[in-house]
Amino acid sequence: MEVGLPGFMVAMLRHRGDFDRANDALARKQAHRPFAEIVGILRDKADHRFTPPGQGPEAPLTDVLVHGLDIARPLGLTHTVVPEHLRVDLDHLAIPAAKARAADSGLTGLRLLADDLDWSHGEGPEVTGSATSLLLALAGRDVGWEDLSGAVPERGPKNSPE
Repeated sequence: MEVGLPGFMVAMLRHRGDFDRANDALARKQAHRPFAEIVGILRDKADHRFTPPGQGPEAPLTDVLVHGLDIARPLGLTHTVVPEHLRVDLDHLAIPAAKARAADSGLTGLRLLADDLDWSHGEGPEVTGSATSLLLALAGRDVGWEDLSGAVPERGPKNSPE
């Protein structure tokens, strides 16, 4: 929320370069603020155009879509995403450079095919699923993997952010 680059770098050092652990610690620290203050900060930042260094303009869109699905899925809510936004994010996370930054790259070397959207990527054995499930799997969310079919690789230890 209101963590500048120096504060983020300190958190990364404290957590030995583990982005997920650093991010979790920072989020927990922010969560102790009063609800009204958090809402106010979010409103103030709503029009701010921030792109994380080295990640491109797709990163904020990916953040919004993935976290929206993170919230909606466990609650059983329907989270409708604009198809073009899904295509942009799927293309972004399916490229090797983005995967290196994403939480999971276990779908490398496969042909990914959305069964509810005109989108596919890659060559190799086919993995199919909804566009949102593919997006979540590419972002490292175990819940995305659960809905995929075809040549889905064996999953190792859980690596999704908690």
